[in-house]
Amino acid sequence: MATMNAHRTPSRVGALLALVLAIMAPVPSHAQSGTRPETGTVQGRVSDATANFGVVGAQVFVAGTTIGMLTDAEGRYSLPGVPAGEQVVTVRLIGYREASRTITVTEGETVVLDFAVEQTTTRLQETIVTGVVDETPRGEPPFPVLRGPLSISASMRGASLAHPFHNTESYARIEENGFRRVGESPLSIFSIDVDRASYANVRRFIQAGERPPVDAVRIEEMINYFPYGWDGHEWDGEAGDDPFQLLTEVWDAPWKPEHRLVRIGLRAPSIDTEDLPPSNLVFLLDVSGSMSSPDKLPLLKKAFALLTEQLRPQDRVAIVVYAGAAGLVLPPTPGNRRARILSAVERLEAGGSTAGGAGIALAYDVARKHFVENGNNRVILATDGDFNVGASSDEAMVRLIEKERESGIFLTVLGFGTGNLKDSKMEGIANRGNGNFHYVDGLLEARKVLVEEMGGTLFTVAKDVKLQVEFNPGRAAAYRLIGYENRLLADEDFNDDTKDAGELGAGHTVTALYEVVPAGLPVPRGVDPLRYRPAAEPPPPVEAPPAAFEDELLYVKVRYKDPDGSESRLLAHPVADRSRSPSRSFRFAAAVAGFGMLLRDSPHAAGLSPDDVISLAERGRGDDPRGYRGEFIRLVETVRDLDLLGTAAAEGGQR
Repeated sequence: MATMNAHRTPSRVGALLALVLAIMAPVPSHAQSGTRPETGTVQGRVSDATANFGVVGAQVFVAGTTIGMLTDAEGRYSLPGVPAGEQVVTVRLIGYREASRTITVTEGETVVLDFAVEQTTTRLQETIVTGVVDETPRGEPPFPVLRGPLSISASMRGASLAHPFHNTESYARIEENGFRRVGESPLSIFSIDVDRASYANVRRFIQAGERPPVDAVRIEEMINYFPYGWDGHEWDGEAGDDPFQLLTEVWDAPWKPEHRLVRIGLRAPSIDTEDLPPSNLVFLLDVSGSMSSPDKLPLLKKAFALLTEQLRPQDRVAIVVYAGAAGLVLPPTPGNRRARILSAVERLEAGGSTAGGAGIALAYDVARKHFVENGNNRVILATDGDFNVGASSDEAMVRLIEKERESGIFLTVLGFGTGNLKDSKMEGIANRGNGNFHYVDGLLEARKVLVEEMGGTLFTVAKDVKLQVEFNPGRAAAYRLIGYENRLLADEDFNDDTKDAGELGAGHTVTALYEVVPAGLPVPRGVDPLRYRPAAEPPPPVEAPPAAFEDELLYVKVRYKDPDGSESRLLAHPVADRSRSPSRSFRFAAAVAGFGMLLRDSPHAAGLSPDDVISLAERGRGDDPRGYRGEFIRLVETVRDLDLLGTAAAEGGQR
């Protein structure tokens, strides 16, 4: 049963909300007659009746009109322009019971209408898409809906909700790593990746009942979204003077038991907020017109407020904004001047085009002028990535960021919003700017990034971190790195200290997984036969490694620099070819990798199913104080129950 809480707020608030959100409402039919309609606003929150979390992607609409929207990442909605008088407001979402309430709307006022909706236990097997904006019958929402059970063609199975606006989201194309023969390519080299944006973005799609585009799924970011313990497994030596430690595990690949699965982990110890060095933070906030929706600038303001609670007197915060032009709205201010900082943020409004290049240049200029020696100097860019004025091309932005990173100033990119998210551009900027990239789909994610993981997000302990893995041809026939496709490096890059690589923050853990084909087993498809060696001709015998190394499966090397250093340091460790019972964290990381492969339609997933992923994740769940692993299991269940894997996966760089 749905419950509600209805009351009126002052007309001034209602008028302001109507103005901010007017661009999201369809034009009423009588607007063309020149008469001024008597309208008010309906707003509120849709929550789960059992757990009280905000329900994202629920359809909220006024019966008999074309007024409606989908709830944002916190379950909130706002419907301006609702005709005065008695109206019926309905909430509808797959997996929940439909709820309707009758309210009275008064001209110029706002009615707050909250719904607590109950989940249904029916597992929807078949759905049909119906309803169009221009031909909306009374009582139907003004955008596509899903309902069942009705028989449909297989091509429509898993159809999902669509936002009622043109979608221009973009993602960089990913070519999944295949198997490489050890005899031909014994070295695998890549830059670490501590970005977590892909997981939060994938979650956003699934919670809205949609299958994420293939290129939105970056498996290494999904794996590294989760904090990992090591469950009693010993580290491979003490860290000593190094800012992180190394751990390795070997197991039988759960989706292909005859193969090995190797986990390589890095862990940087956490640092208490009070022990962090002084911070020189310059926030670069996008206030262009594309940031006007509730899941963008309004959410950004709330996220910023969470971060200010962590600031200290020795920290300095400046705010640069950009829209049609860039400007400094808050000069460097002590972190304990919270009221002044928040006042500057609250005055921001969205409007205009996006001078992204000018904004970035100004932000770095402010950061340089107030540079703190031995401190944390960082630009934090918050945007949907829709740069369209100034240095707007990906290439121009990357060149600008590459130039600025030489100043010793790091970069954090926070992505917001739906519909025009430029994931490819923001990821490229973060990768090239000594930075990290997060997607913020709600306040819980903002708290995770800016409060729980503040040290790792804002304080770097090692930069240009690169891994080189050398495989023993006596033990391994082939291997493939799972994920990290856009982080691969050439063999010569490992020892080249001028080559940029990833950064490791305080408290960060990094996990990389390799699937290894043991020597003597056939190499899966994907490795082309050699031109000058006929297929019938057996490959030449591999020279046996020295006896001292014969039990080794691989040899790991790690290079990194201090945050202010220019010369790299080296760590190295051999990994024995001994499969053993995995840690819970290894099981869970394998489950996330398997889920990513399913979402990408990977040919390497073998016969893996969502139920297999759920079983693996349940066994690896372990201690889950924040509920992140439990949430992952629910996401996999949603994909299974809505049969989203039966929907054709969108390919290419554009959603």
